[in-house]
Amino acid sequence: MIVVLKPQTTAEQIKKFSDEITSQYKVTVNTWVGTQSTVLGLIGDTASIDTDIIQANPIVESLTRVQEPYKKANRKFHPDNTVIDMGKFKIGDGSVTMMIGPCSVESSEQMAEISQRIKKAGAAMLRGGAFKPRTSPYAFQGLRAEGLYLLTEAKRNFGLPIVTEIMSPAHLPLFEDVDIIQVGARNMQNFELLKELGHCDKPILLKRGLANTIEEFLMSAEYIMAGGNEKVILCERGIRTFEPMTRNTLDISAVPLLKKLSHLPVIVDPSHAAGIPWMVEPLSMASIACGADGLMIEVHNNPAKALSDGAQALTPDQFDGIAEKIKGLAGYLGRSVNTLE
Repeated sequence: MIVVLKPQTTAEQIKKFSDEITSQYKVTVNTWVGTQSTVLGLIGDTASIDTDIIQANPIVESLTRVQEPYKKANRKFHPDNTVIDMGKFKIGDGSVTMMIGPCSVESSEQMAEISQRIKKAGAAMLRGGAFKPRTSPYAFQGLRAEGLYLLTEAKRNFGLPIVTEIMSPAHLPLFEDVDIIQVGARNMQNFELLKELGHCDKPILLKRGLANTIEEFLMSAEYIMAGGNEKVILCERGIRTFEPMTRNTLDISAVPLLKKLSHLPVIVDPSHAAGIPWMVEPLSMASIACGADGLMIEVHNNPAKALSDGAQALTPDQFDGIAEKIKGLAGYLGRSVNTLE
């Protein structure tokens, strides 16, 4: 249930009203103070609430019952966009952020070469996999702790914030220097992991599962937010359909739909969506055009010898060209591109 208060309502009146509600009903009250109004989100057993009594209060402007099961991720509870502050730039404020790097971290030399090139091209973040969930148990599983060390080494040397995937709550102590923790598609419904991430104070990049609905996606975000961490970034990375000509099918409609339903930032991973390098450019442009807050693109200095997903990776030269086109489109749309140069 959402209660919108009148603009002139004081902090004292809000507290008194909230205390009365929580003492009378089995609900918790989340308060959001926006630029235009104050919104109270009543979460819990709202069926027993007498709406006439609530609406009779002189500080109440309107009351709405919410049917969606996700509350904290719901734009109705939080009308303004959530903005993730990364220090030198922000995600969700209308700008475009490019998170670029290899599928798997392989060596110090690899990370140095890629970091230098992508930063010069306009990337604001370095992405790379240290822990790799693979379909085959015999495939390369990542360098694990050593891979995290190589990522943080590149961060120190080139000033690029890093985003990398976590697979287990037990690994959290290793992620102290990671700027954004990624939850991969296979772990989107690993609820014990999501609960644990709800207790940490880092932004979480949550990827949509291969066969999950939008509502299931938002409910996974809700798990993280219910634990107290509201710094969640949603990532559309393609879903599994009957079409075999691409690795997955990019659900481009998910971007405006998620931004309509939720206040959380939305980015797109076109590399995993198609699995085809030449498709990364048109899918990236489409993503920016329909309002995505950023892109996660795979770039490898030698895709032919990559230890994982080399077939879908771009070379640094290919990324240079795409980055220029992304900047051009963003500028045409009146949006800035976050860079560290």
